[in-house]
Amino acid sequence: MSDSNTILIVGGGLAGLFTALKLAPLPCTVLSPRSLGEGASSSWAQGGIAAAMSEGDTAEAHAADTIAAGAGTVDAAVARMVASEAAERVHDLLSYGVPFDRDLAGRLVQSREAAHSANRIVRVGGDGAGVAIMQALIAAVRNTPSITVLEGYIAEDLLLADGACVGVLARDEDGKAREATRFHAAATVLATGGIGHLYAVTTNPAEARGEGLAMAARAGALIADAEFVQFHPTALALGIDPAPLATEAIRGEGGILVNTAGERFMLKLHKDAELAPRDIVARGVFAEIAAGRGAFLDARQAIGAEFPHLFPAVTAACAKAGIDPVTDLLPVAPAEHYHMGGIATDMDGRASLPGLSAAGEVASTGLHGANRLASNSLLEAVVFGARVAEDLKARTLAMPARGAPVRLSGQGVCLPTARDRDAIARLRAVMADKAGVVRDGAGLLAGSRQLQAIAEAAESSTLVNMASAALVIVAAALARRESRGGHWRSDFPQASTALATRSKLTLSPPPAARAVNA
Repeated sequence: MSDSNTILIVGGGLAGLFTALKLAPLPCTVLSPRSLGEGASSSWAQGGIAAAMSEGDTAEAHAADTIAAGAGTVDAAVARMVASEAAERVHDLLSYGVPFDRDLAGRLVQSREAAHSANRIVRVGGDGAGVAIMQALIAAVRNTPSITVLEGYIAEDLLLADGACVGVLARDEDGKAREATRFHAAATVLATGGIGHLYAVTTNPAEARGEGLAMAARAGALIADAEFVQFHPTALALGIDPAPLATEAIRGEGGILVNTAGERFMLKLHKDAELAPRDIVARGVFAEIAAGRGAFLDARQAIGAEFPHLFPAVTAACAKAGIDPVTDLLPVAPAEHYHMGGIATDMDGRASLPGLSAAGEVASTGLHGANRLASNSLLEAVVFGARVAEDLKARTLAMPARGAPVRLSGQGVCLPTARDRDAIARLRAVMADKAGVVRDGAGLLAGSRQLQAIAEAAESSTLVNMASAALVIVAAALARRESRGGHWRSDFPQASTALATRSKLTLSPPPAARAVNA
């Protein structure tokens, strides 16, 4: 990378692109493993962006809902800040050409999702927000001269010098070249997304493998709340990987959950039934499936013939399986959907490792606590993307001394070998079974040993990174001996007042990795 481009953004999803746009006219380079938007979870988001913009709603109410959903570990100051900046970020997106739904009077249409006290979700075409937002931002990025986009590069390590991050080590997309490219930078922003494909069932694209989390952890960055994994309660159980998502907005429009006997089982589990916080709904669905009663989303009466118009993406997914949402029940199951944990950052997106910032799902800002409120994820990406950009623009950045990468032990190629692909399937099964919707200490310990063995036998940096990220999650889950939000321990089913705080950890020594000179 040219020294004139002092800011490097790793990731071509919403957080990365928004950061790049807000940096303009300051030059920056965006590294993306595929064409912009491809493989980004942002493109798959159906619900929309939460923002208190309707009459009678307030940022304070939005923050209060966020804090309540987060089960006692939300950073209240962060929640208030994000809620207060939400409307401004929505207007930014409008200026970039995002076609949010409007009524006949031109006002933004806002819908309600679970655990929100008001209609505050701005959407596009019912369930097409993610695609529309990404299309608009990609067009804006490609028309912004200050942004250099390098597609087809897979980041696998951070470059370190004198205890600071000074860039990344990356390979071209075929991943076969033994010599990786060093991209040096005065400031590095990780916007690499989540961890979905560490689990057997997920709604995330295949590129969501936790590699940014692993790279930062291995380099010594502080990791926060890694045990808090959100499982979406209504992924379509159609045997497809990734699992198509039946957006929460369907339940917001009156869809209900029933078992094979037609029993509306959420009524006995929470006063808000299907609109209870996601962790409660996910466990309710999980329990019905585990008991052999099955779980189904029923939108026939509440939505009926309007379903294809309101939810075209869900309708298309169902059609491939021969299911008609207008007349049929939709089989659903919990699936890994979002990681509340990640690289710990401050309110400007700075990580504990100097030279490194993070935004989007790879970061843990304190907004989500133990259980993310619906449609706060895209909001967090744009709020912190803007904050990272403003922070970097306010600083004096200079190219650092050339540093050595943190190499992966035994790593010869980037992409998985045939043996590694088999090991990845085992890793995903281990995480689903031992660190899934319901966990216990014995299972987590057994899972840790299995993951360590997978890491030690890995032949590719992809698998080493996946195993490292998985081990971080399991270690955090073992340490939290209680149940809270997205983390449920059957051996510690109660929440502990003493543990109503965020968790923090670093890797020492890092699993399956060693620092060497290069």
